[in-house]
Amino acid sequence: MSAPIPDIEPVDALDAADFAFTRRAWVDAAPARVYDLISDVSAIGRWSPHATDVAFDPEAGPRVGAWFSGRNRKDGKEWTSRSQIVRADPETAFGFVVGGAENGIVHWEWTLTPQGQGTVVQQSWRLLRLDPVLGTTRTDLDALRRYMTNSVEGTLTTLAQWLAEERRRTEVAVA
Repeated sequence: MSAPIPDIEPVDALDAADFAFTRRAWVDAAPARVYDLISDVSAIGRWSPHATDVAFDPEAGPRVGAWFSGRNRKDGKEWTSRSQIVRADPETAFGFVVGGAENGIVHWEWTLTPQGQGTVVQQSWRLLRLDPVLGTTRTDLDALRRYMTNSVEGTLTTLAQWLAEERRRTEVAVA
């Protein structure tokens, strides 16, 4: 009797769109404040559990076409990635593509919607193409999506907490 064969569908039989996701969180800050924070890529290390040393290239900033680099960590490995800004709409949305707009591999986007005294922050992650560096089977890519989903959920939670603390510090300073 043979053991069942695990789901190891090869990467060339998969659709990159199957691995996208979006998560949302309400934060206690206006869209302008949230945009200022998320478009300052050097600050991402405050919220993301997996990104550090993020910085725009010299003379670059949060505008379409600008490039930045950052260190990433996963499963005990570290690497540097290069990303290009593809959307920079103050108070509304900020997006970038890992690997650049022309031949990128992952699209990240933040959208901001005012709600009450705060903002609904939506963070999306979408594979643009499949690449063996991300995994070679459906199982690999499902695991990557789970890992990235957990990372985004942690980032949004930490961002919300950081903004709530910032508001409390401001209220105490004013009182």
